[in-house]
Amino acid sequence: MGQILLILLLQLIYVPVLTLRTIMLVKGRTIIAGVLGTVETLIYIFALGIVFRDLTTVGMIVYALGFGLGILIGGFVERKLAIGYNMIQVHTQDFPAELIQVIRDNGFGVTHYQGQGRDGIRYRLDVLAARTRMKVLRNLVEEYEPKAFLVAFDSVDFKGGYMLKGLKRSQ
Repeated sequence: MGQILLILLLQLIYVPVLTLRTIMLVKGRTIIAGVLGTVETLIYIFALGIVFRDLTTVGMIVYALGFGLGILIGGFVERKLAIGYNMIQVHTQDFPAELIQVIRDNGFGVTHYQGQGRDGIRYRLDVLAARTRMKVLRNLVEEYEPKAFLVAFDSVDFKGGYMLKGLKRSQ
């Protein structure tokens, strides 16, 4: 029974580490990704060694179950850490002057555009936000432009501009 619990525990550690390693690699943080990859591999080899040493159906099921639960834990940890930035596009039918000012007053940089949609003129705001501040931005948009359409893109790299200055101030 002790081996089974150890397999489960190792999987509950291994998979979140795997998740974080992948995220760090995608975000360009290769040194952290390398360290996490080393830890991940050690846990993986150790857990797999236990499973293969005493190969039972229960051990294999617990290994797989631990992997699935580890994915849930890894996803939870990733959402809590909210590493990185998003480029958010806010699309509105009317010019959102008040929303633009409120967003700026809250430390975000905003660039606005006018375009032609199927049913007439539309407006788009581009806002770069740390993922940790996404909820603040969403709440502002919901309060001032409840019918707005939002799209968020993961931003891996950027340089200069007011947005960068605003991000440094707001963190």
